[in-house]
Amino acid sequence: MLSDEQIAFYRDNGYVHVPNALTAQQLSAMQRVTDDLIEKSKGVSESNDVYDLDEGHSADTPRLTRIKLPHIRDAAFSDTLYSERLAGFLIPLLGPNIRLHTSKLNTKAPGGGAAVEWHQDWAFYPHTNDDILAVGIMLEDVDEANGPLMVVPSTHKNPILSHHRNGVFCGAIDPADPLFEKDKAITITGKAGDMSIHHVRVLHGSAPNRSDRARKILFFELMAADAWPLMGVAGVYQGLDAPSMWEKMQENIVHGQQPTAPRVEAVPVSMPLPPPADATSIFKVQRSGGAISGFD
Repeated sequence: MLSDEQIAFYRDNGYVHVPNALTAQQLSAMQRVTDDLIEKSKGVSESNDVYDLDEGHSADTPRLTRIKLPHIRDAAFSDTLYSERLAGFLIPLLGPNIRLHTSKLNTKAPGGGAAVEWHQDWAFYPHTNDDILAVGIMLEDVDEANGPLMVVPSTHKNPILSHHRNGVFCGAIDPADPLFEKDKAITITGKAGDMSIHHVRVLHGSAPNRSDRARKILFFELMAADAWPLMGVAGVYQGLDAPSMWEKMQENIVHGQQPTAPRVEAVPVSMPLPPPADATSIFKVQRSGGAISGFD
């Protein structure tokens, strides 16, 4: 469970660090499966529905940016997602009805693993309200050297910055935007088994991994179930008719139930349109959309 102080910190700053969030059994199971999935990627030569490959990937030196949808790859991940332990951290922030948006395991390879440019998740998938967050579970120790998550505190209370370049959605802000106060950014470091939680509107990113160790963080993006997607954007519901979308939303419930009535709040909204040439992952969105790096 989160303490009252942690809940207040999250409300004020848009993020919170939770030490020792996992049990030893949960952590070791996910570490073992992650290592196995990385080993299996040696037989893959191009990105597919499981792996996003980083530049320089080979059978001798596997280099991944991401393992996609880990919660459907192995029970070690889904057991944690649906655990009462995780629900105990989420219910004080989202309420009893909680829906998964997506999951990903960012494995950021050593020796230059790809940066994630500065962005707000809200720009990718606006909903009827913003009781939405991302849980980041550290599967290895994360320090300043191996590309930790960075956030700009309290930006979840600010306007949504432009994530477009040359009229196309690029999934990142312009580092020259006068509203981007990079000097206020903080890094979230910790030990394997620690967890971060950040609000969907908080500005964040992560630098390349310059160390000789991978940076493995499992992300679950979750929301209050009465947050309904606008226009079916951002992949999860894209192309689905209404009955299929309803079925998908029910399938993605991790705690409680899916209400039929959306809660509509006065939140700022922009759309990730027109899309870039390749919208298959945030890395491809930022690259094909011509995002300007804030980590050079």
